[in-house]
Amino acid sequence: MRIGVIALQGNVEEHVDALSRVFDGEVVKIKHKGIVPSCDAIVIPGGESTTLCRLAWSEGIAQEIIARAHAGMPILGTCAGLILLASRGDDEVRKTGQKLLGLMDTTVDRNAFGRQRESFEAALELPFINNGPFDAVFIRAPAIISAGDGVEVLARLDDFIVAAKQGNIVALAFHPELTNDTRVHEYFMEIVKNQSEN
Repeated sequence: MRIGVIALQGNVEEHVDALSRVFDGEVVKIKHKGIVPSCDAIVIPGGESTTLCRLAWSEGIAQEIIARAHAGMPILGTCAGLILLASRGDDEVRKTGQKLLGLMDTTVDRNAFGRQRESFEAALELPFINNGPFDAVFIRAPAIISAGDGVEVLARLDDFIVAAKQGNIVALAFHPELTNDTRVHEYFMEIVKNQSEN
């Protein structure tokens, strides 16, 4: 099996490292179109969402992700990845003309928790992991402010949804790759394995 990490910008190496610790197959970095169709799953990392969006569309990667997602390919989006996966954005998304992937029936607030200096960590109870809460790192974090009926809410913080799942797509407002705790990546790999067996 092959997992692709979108490597246009953001926390690429950290995801590659985390996946390498929980996955025996090949982990590839994706900078150009043509690689996504050969992958069994994709990770869209955190970073600067406007830049990530623009590059994904201009490189032809966004179109490939959409096609593979509609065919059932699992996707994990973290922080900026959560923004890209959404169907609808806040005023900031509309102002910048950010073109989202529209793969999750969600509306996002791009800076729900404030600016860089308001970054923080929180112990999150996640229903899909055992052995206690997950130490979630939020860096200039977005959040989901509304979700459709087909979206499963996995975690909330204050009034915001910070983890959600729709089909084989998982969106997280935090950065699981910035901790030594691999439980979130292990959970994603279970989704990938289940999809490959179907």
